[in-house]
Amino acid sequence: MQTGHILFSFIFPIVLDGCCVGSHQTKKTAAGLPGLQQDATHQHYRAVEGESFMMPCIRSVSGHINVVWSRTGGPEGPSFDCGKVFPAEAGHSGKYSCLTGGSELFLHLQVVEETSVGCFQPEELSVELLNSAGGEVPCPGRNCSTNTHVRWFKGNTSVSELSRATCEKNGLLLLCEVKGKYDAGVYFCDRPIMEQGVTWTLRRAVQVKVVPHKTTSDPPRIVYPADNITEEVELGRLHTLTCKVLFPYESPTTGEVRWYINYGGNKDNMTLLDMKTPQQRSDILEEYRILQEGVINEVTPQHLDHTYTCIASNAVGKRNVTIRLKKKRPVKWPSLVGFPVASLLLVVVVGVSLHMKWLELQIIYRSHFQHGKYDRDEKRFDVFLSYVWSPTAAELERGWTPSSRPGPVPDEEACPLSLDPLNTEEGEATQRPLEVLLRQVLEEEWGYRLCLVERDILPGGAYTNDVTLAIQRSHMLICLLSADYLCDSNGVFELESGVQALLQKSSLKLLLIQTCRNSSSFSQDPPLPPLVQRALKVLPSLNWTSEEPAGGTSRFWRSLRKAMPDHRVTLVSLV
Repeated sequence: MQTGHILFSFIFPIVLDGCCVGSHQTKKTAAGLPGLQQDATHQHYRAVEGESFMMPCIRSVSGHINVVWSRTGGPEGPSFDCGKVFPAEAGHSGKYSCLTGGSELFLHLQVVEETSVGCFQPEELSVELLNSAGGEVPCPGRNCSTNTHVRWFKGNTSVSELSRATCEKNGLLLLCEVKGKYDAGVYFCDRPIMEQGVTWTLRRAVQVKVVPHKTTSDPPRIVYPADNITEEVELGRLHTLTCKVLFPYESPTTGEVRWYINYGGNKDNMTLLDMKTPQQRSDILEEYRILQEGVINEVTPQHLDHTYTCIASNAVGKRNVTIRLKKKRPVKWPSLVGFPVASLLLVVVVGVSLHMKWLELQIIYRSHFQHGKYDRDEKRFDVFLSYVWSPTAAELERGWTPSSRPGPVPDEEACPLSLDPLNTEEGEATQRPLEVLLRQVLEEEWGYRLCLVERDILPGGAYTNDVTLAIQRSHMLICLLSADYLCDSNGVFELESGVQALLQKSSLKLLLIQTCRNSSSFSQDPPLPPLVQRALKVLPSLNWTSEEPAGGTSRFWRSLRKAMPDHRVTLVSLV
């Protein structure tokens, strides 16, 4: 008889705590419920406005397939990744589709108001379970319906597929043993609703929080500040007192932190201090932290005579700490520290500035101070005159036209032509343009040997090599920055070659003569080379106006004469 009892106990285990011994939630069909069939290609879901919701993922043999549900058949709406929790809104209602395995699936979502689900109770949307104990999770609204068929999910995974001792009974999810944060999270209960031959799945969400205990037997712990410490303050400034306290977990929370001012250091004469809103957070499961700040809007000498107490309390007891304030001494940098730091900052600033302006500094130095230090090279010309023919000058020069200049074809129509002739002081006779007048003055009156591209560079050769060599064999390069010069590719090349020769420690001297206000503008199309743009800012220049007289008595001609080389190339040296 005793043997029979033993065998019976092995075959039919004694059921304790309802259904938790060796029991699991029964696996369901279709929408998860016995006896109900649902078209796998068309699913119908209902959500409650304001509650958490999750689009279902597609189930395959190997597991869940992550898909994206997109709005179709209506106004454009949001798309949702399956398995992602989001708050349901009325605007989310509509028809959605997704593609998987080469076939298209459809989902009809209807978001209803919370009052339409009957006997709405907000407290059912969250539940606290004790760690290492059994617990139950109710499906919201289960008491308002006779339908007890429910399928539970944790996230997007059916609870019946978890390795957990669980069961479902009358719409309740029973967890035989709660395991810390593993069981915390959002649970969904799906309940079927039949309407006009269509099976709707009403999905409700429950937030499960796992707590170590409901009550506590320990008082709080003040982490900061320590008792009897002194904080430094600045007179006339705002000061904040900070108190950090750890409370043992309890539900409901009774923890409270307050700052008090003790006038004259007397704790019997305490007044509540102005405080900010407390900051609460839970770093670990067993404790939560409260940070409370007290505010002294303006520190006065009288505040230094008082003490300040932080009192933390809960349902079990109180803890407190007291601190004092003292005047903060102004910080003075020792000379041995301040001067080296300031010197280092100065060196860094100067170094960065020199690095950014190094090219301009080189051009300034070589164009003003370096000329004449390398005169041992043989020079064939005094001046390389670089200019662009204007139509007026071309007509005045016999047989010369702008198109007769050797080298690449200049950029046509890039800039307007300069057509204004230069007039004499009396305004009666017509004066030659500057490109013609300069040749006459420099060669015939002053006796300098000029290098002119159209005259002294033989046609048929390599234009770039011949021009570069001629500039290097000249004492000086003069560029006439007319309205057409910076728009002409040959003129820009000659100026750039001169700047490069200047930077190569050549004895070349470079001078710009601007014949119009906008001749030095950088806004060209195509843009000027960067080297030319930076050189135009710092190279020495003279300004020519049409009012300048032809004689050598004007300011322009006196300045030009002073800038010319001191020596001249003679015909004997050219032999």
